[in-house]
Amino acid sequence: MFVSGLELWQWMNQAKTEAIDYDIPLAELDWLLQELAGLDRLALRLESFKDLPKIELKLSLSELAQLWQRRLQERVPVQYLTGVAHWRHFSLKVTPAVLIPRPETELLIDLAVEAVKSYCVNPKSHWVDLGTGSGAIAIGLACALTNARVYAVDCSSEALAVARLNAENLGFGSRVNFYQGLWWEPLTFLKGQVSGMVSNPPYIPSSTVLTLQPEVLKHEPHLALDGGFDGLECIRHLVETAPDYLESGGVWLVEMMAGQAEAVADMLKSHGSYGKVQIFSDLAGVDRFALAYRL
Repeated sequence: MFVSGLELWQWMNQAKTEAIDYDIPLAELDWLLQELAGLDRLALRLESFKDLPKIELKLSLSELAQLWQRRLQERVPVQYLTGVAHWRHFSLKVTPAVLIPRPETELLIDLAVEAVKSYCVNPKSHWVDLGTGSGAIAIGLACALTNARVYAVDCSSEALAVARLNAENLGFGSRVNFYQGLWWEPLTFLKGQVSGMVSNPPYIPSSTVLTLQPEVLKHEPHLALDGGFDGLECIRHLVETAPDYLESGGVWLVEMMAGQAEAVADMLKSHGSYGKVQIFSDLAGVDRFALAYRL
């Protein structure tokens, strides 16, 4: 589908006004046009595209307008509208079957890499991403730990289909193994052999889920958000079960919610199977990650 630069510019200006009226960040409009019109940030910022005789759109201008109305009226996240989320240096396919990967979660990969360097964790062994969703963490681990074999688990077959496609599209299809099931259940063959477990589990208390912004509450999978009564059910399960699977010195690394760090650190310390318990903050200074090593 082709439109003139002027037509697209006129539509964009109208959409900007609507974005302000509906309290949508203007950056989201840029993301939409970058994905669907192939325009770069500079062309959008300078509005230089309006002089182009034709621009190729992935859909018609009226379909673009309909998509934008879904963002405004239904509060559908722009990543679901385009089917793409950018995470680290990857372009990941996303659907409402998977959580949209967040920028803060990118730090899990850096922490895993640092753990391998600092504590001589075996980089050639097995790494596990539990609750893989879009496959972001598993793919990030496979990319950063080039000698590792990565195993990704999710209980949702729809999520695994998205994760598999992402791994294939990004060239990691042969490096990441996908399994359907609850947490460690499909990985009994790896007991005592895992060098690192990384997880971004559901950690929001059930009562808090209902208060989340409409983009999350109405469109993202509650299965990936709801961490039970206190938000710690899944993390508690991972603390209890991981020692059977981690080798001595193996990494236990999890993302959590603001305000949970003390409880998670206490769980790890009192369990008796973990040492060197550490808490790390995200870029906003929030205590976001817990890391420990199997004794």
